[in-house]
Amino acid sequence: MSLVGSYVALSKPLVAAIPVFLLAWLRFGIGAVAMLHWLPRPANERPLSTDTRRLLFLESFLGNFLFSICMLFGVSMTSAVSAGVIMASIPAVVAVMSWVFLRERVAPRVWVAVACAVGGIAVLALGKSDAAGGRTAWLGNLLVVGAVLCEAAYAVIGKKLTGALGPRRISAIVNLWGLLLVTPFGLWQAASFDFAAPAASTWMLLLFYSLAASVWSVWLWMTGLRHLPAAMAGVFTVMLPISAALVGVLLLGEPFGALQAAAFALALAGVLLATLPFRR
Repeated sequence: MSLVGSYVALSKPLVAAIPVFLLAWLRFGIGAVAMLHWLPRPANERPLSTDTRRLLFLESFLGNFLFSICMLFGVSMTSAVSAGVIMASIPAVVAVMSWVFLRERVAPRVWVAVACAVGGIAVLALGKSDAAGGRTAWLGNLLVVGAVLCEAAYAVIGKKLTGALGPRRISAIVNLWGLLLVTPFGLWQAASFDFAAPAASTWMLLLFYSLAASVWSVWLWMTGLRHLPAAMAGVFTVMLPISAALVGVLLLGEPFGALQAAAFALALAGVLLATLPFRR
């Protein structure tokens, strides 16, 4: 989730230089090349069932394709404050979805941890200077809400997939579906794009973005989900807006004061509360 937050923040200069659908297409293409050797089925895994195939498609459609489109377009149409406050609801939505769809028992202190995570990031977002989103702010907010729902569904579906497949193969198949879904849109924007225009630093940033978004973060998330309930894992999604804010402070020169420090402390207290061992 820290990687996700960092590449969401660093994607802003990429979106300014490369159209959204072309950017997504290049990302999935680079990821597909990097994970090509992860696609074959290991000897200890069963062949893919119909249900598993359906879940893999939904995981990619919701967690990769729709999340990327909703978040990139949404952030460009609304204010940073509004987007941050909405993103703060991800842990709560994951906890509710895991309770409804996975029938997981969510312990009271995990609900308290969710509240800490939401409260901390809400304080952090409200402490930022508001940049008006203009007439399209309502649509941008709606798109960010859609991204939150996609991210929560990604966590819940991923938990079910880890019972049938290994993290590497899940990462490779989900990325391949993302590439197939975005290819028509990517080719459409590539036809009119000047590939000589972006600077070399932009292409290097694209390489990091692609590997972080398609390979490293997915593999880390799926590996972790094998050992944690989805509701507890959902608390860690608080690191997405936290790391995005850190990138803004450390790399983009955004201010950091007492309000931001209090927000970080509250959010990290929620993670600590959720992950400390339960007394049996």
